[in-house]
Amino acid sequence: MADPTEEPRRKKGKGTSIVVWALMAMLVLGLGGFGITNFGGGVSSIGKVGEREIDVNDYARALQQQMNALSAQFGTTLTMQQAQSLGLDQQVRQQLILAAALDNEADRIGISAGDARIAKEITGTNAFHGSSGQFDREAYRYTLQNNKLTEAQYESKMREDLSRALLQGAVSGGFAAPAALTDTLYAYISERRSAQLLHLTEADLATKVADPTEEELKAYYENNIAQFTAPEARRITYASLLPEDLAGTVALDEDALHKLYDERIAEFVQPERRLVERLVYPSQDAAMAAKAKLDAGTPFETLVADRGVKLSDIDLGDRSEADLGAAGPAVFALTEPGIVGPFDSDLGPALFRMNGILAAQNTSFNEARPDLAAELSMDAARRAIADKIEAVDDQLASGATLEDLAKDSGMTLGKIDFNATSSEGMAAYPTFRKAAQDAVQGDFPAVIQTDDGGIFALRLEEIVPPTPIPFADTRDAVDSNWRAQAAQDALSSLAAEIKAKVDAGASLAGFGVTEVIPNLTRSSTIEGVPATALTALFKLEEGQTQVIEGKTAEEAGYVGLVQLQAITPGEAEGEDASALKGAIVAQVEQALSQDAFTLYSNALTQDAGITLNNTAINAVHSQFR
Repeated sequence: MADPTEEPRRKKGKGTSIVVWALMAMLVLGLGGFGITNFGGGVSSIGKVGEREIDVNDYARALQQQMNALSAQFGTTLTMQQAQSLGLDQQVRQQLILAAALDNEADRIGISAGDARIAKEITGTNAFHGSSGQFDREAYRYTLQNNKLTEAQYESKMREDLSRALLQGAVSGGFAAPAALTDTLYAYISERRSAQLLHLTEADLATKVADPTEEELKAYYENNIAQFTAPEARRITYASLLPEDLAGTVALDEDALHKLYDERIAEFVQPERRLVERLVYPSQDAAMAAKAKLDAGTPFETLVADRGVKLSDIDLGDRSEADLGAAGPAVFALTEPGIVGPFDSDLGPALFRMNGILAAQNTSFNEARPDLAAELSMDAARRAIADKIEAVDDQLASGATLEDLAKDSGMTLGKIDFNATSSEGMAAYPTFRKAAQDAVQGDFPAVIQTDDGGIFALRLEEIVPPTPIPFADTRDAVDSNWRAQAAQDALSSLAAEIKAKVDAGASLAGFGVTEVIPNLTRSSTIEGVPATALTALFKLEEGQTQVIEGKTAEEAGYVGLVQLQAITPGEAEGEDASALKGAIVAQVEQALSQDAFTLYSNALTQDAGITLNNTAINAVHSQFR
């Protein structure tokens, strides 16, 4: 057998090196510092695959690492119960079972990474490099010590990781994508189609939809009662005190208003400004040459494109004369949009285009006072509310009800039938929505703050089941929905009539204004048209027409017809074709490699046999509670 320390000469699957480095990173950075470093006790494994045991500490550490990763993703600490509900523990066990199955097979057939390969990997690992950028023995020892590993343990695990990678590479490497498959996929993906689209609206109906009778509306209401049923709601009583409730009662200090005005004088008194773009050049000669082209008739946009930038890249926004430095006087001398320069700038010689004039602004104190007063009043109200929080908390702790708060503390008492779609009044506050959703009947109310400095406390009275809204209360909605459905039905009938005539030889364009859309691919989207239109288009033969009905991305009803005009095969040659074919080949080979490895690993696991120790597994889980 070839020396396993040598680099294999066969084609390696892309997953080989990825697996090695992923496992190494997990070992070096992931095995320590997660709260579980050594399980201890008399239990050494959670099970075995063949002759290979799954170390109990490896399971604890891998599980903790995955829980920490998900906790960071969710922004909250994940509990073991939550991890189990997500199947995280099963995923971790499956990964360790797979590793053990590969280790068992590597032992059986005698695959092992040599000492030279281990030394090469260790000395090449950045985590073990010192300040010189080279391998440092002390850094190696220190890093392993911090991760609760000995050198022997780490090198043993690295040897196992590399052996597994060699085994996986032997199984999953060397696959070639069948040309028949990749050619078929390329033809499917690269094919383009051109379509003619006719959108029908109520204006296309020869007869306007008649007004519904009361009987028709009531029948529609009864037959579509789900549309007019209020969802399950949480009936909430609350007491609130918001800044706007107190703002009008706060006495204002005129000196404070004047001081605030002076501090923010730049907002109220601004000099004349210009909307300016600046196109920078590397040298004065280049800038002069560009100006000559401009004077000869070259559009400014062409000069921008020649510099390899976009208009958004050169936009300076609104600037004062002082902001523009040497270019300021010339730019401000313009009385209408124009281009001046070149002038020196902090980035080099530049042309300046002025696009608009913003007049000077001079807002007096009296003009600014209402806004300043409102701002100060709200700030004072927030401070007053903050001073009340402790007293309100004490009242609730001593048994006061929400009704008592409204009576004694000036809070506003209110009620709301809250559901997931509620957004009016107090339900506009995220903290209120969360508190209303989490409330439990019988809980004591607590003070909760809103984002704008207000406070509230709430009480869940009852859960109100889904309830039909009385016809009288929802008649307008019934009428609107009935009309929309009647129009949809009439347009569907009209679309069917038009299709029959087009199939008989009539031109689709003869029935209204059509839109021709070229070069559609299977991944294209047609704005304002249901996604079913594109699916239908790629099933049609040239010249065929189909009725399209459904909802658009904006949830609007749509009725129309689509006709396939032409089918254009993908380009056989060219840079784009080669790139797409290469991507398809890579994906096919990766899929074949993954499938082969999955079948192989499943067979290994089945042949070797799996034994799991549920007592040990549960003991590990208990450490997370």
